[in-house]
Amino acid sequence: MAFLLPILEGAGAGLLGNVVGGLFGGSAGGAMQNGAMNALNQQDESFQLGIYASEIQNQEQLQLQSEAFDQMMDERSENMREVNTLRNVDMAQRKNDDAITKKFIQAINE
Repeated sequence: MAFLLPILEGAGAGLLGNVVGGLFGGSAGGAMQNGAMNALNQQDESFQLGIYASEIQNQEQLQLQSEAFDQMMDERSENMREVNTLRNVDMAQRKNDDAITKKFIQAINE
């Protein structure tokens, strides 16, 4: 519906040009063509502006998604590092427990 305004403006300019041209002996057909061409140019400019705005909006949305993904991957990496650290601590604790158990068994057997 936004494209109707430039068309109406162009048609209004064309009609005004025809009236003025008719009063002063100008070319009515040329004024009508100029008005129609202006309307089409304004419509095209409005359309191009809408396309550009849509492209900017899509780029911003993609940037937000990219930032969210990067943040999620950073959090996931940090969680994996924490799990690996806890796993390493657990393995070291098991080795210590095994060494203590072996020493306890040796002490009983002596």
